[in-house]
Amino acid sequence: MTAPALVALAHGSRDPRSAETIAALVDEVKGMRPDLTIEKAFLELSRPSFQTVVDRLVRKGHDEIVVVPLLLTEAYHAKVDVPRAVAEATARHEGLRITTTDVLGLEPRLLEILDLRMREALKQSRVRELDALVLAAAGSSDAMANQAVARLARLWGTRHKLPVTAAFASAAPPATGEAVRAFRGEGRRHIAVASLFLAPGFLPDRARELALEAGAVAVSDPLGAHPELARTVLARYAVGAVELVPV
Repeated sequence: MTAPALVALAHGSRDPRSAETIAALVDEVKGMRPDLTIEKAFLELSRPSFQTVVDRLVRKGHDEIVVVPLLLTEAYHAKVDVPRAVAEATARHEGLRITTTDVLGLEPRLLEILDLRMREALKQSRVRELDALVLAAAGSSDAMANQAVARLARLWGTRHKLPVTAAFASAAPPATGEAVRAFRGEGRRHIAVASLFLAPGFLPDRARELALEAGAVAVSDPLGAHPELARTVLARYAVGAVELVPV
């Protein structure tokens, strides 16, 4: 019995660095499970598209697919865009079964990656002292998604015994620059910003620019292709594959 194919589905970006990062992450996943059929796909702006990948898998004889959304929060893309794309694919292919897993999410294990990226940024900027942190994320019109980021920020602050503020690159206040200036208004001068983004692109770049303009001493790179993220993708896949098993 052939295992379901795994499609790692990202949003997509006009920035080529984003697709390169997603490709590197999917390569990490493939290295951990060379026995599986694993494909990357994008909802828009990057290639290959989700529909193209599904068509290719069907031509190869796959009739079961587990879609793992490469998203950090349960916001609009997860709730609307992904289900719409899956519904379109299943409507075009009779007999095709697709299940969609939970998003990657904001689990505490992400803090290990945040810390790694932050150490890299502090070393590059030659910073040895911090008195505040900002956790920068994309932001959403979905309040629950923003609250999830704020919870992770509080957990991160407790981990390092430092005050932390969640900031957002779009759709919700405060922006990273505002968060940095608020800390500076309290007399704090050594403020670093962590990029809670999966891959580079316009929003991470904008968050970085605003943070540095406001006086941040360091801004970390996005999470990128990390083995912990690859393991999370496979954990999501395992649950989805079980859901496809006939009862």
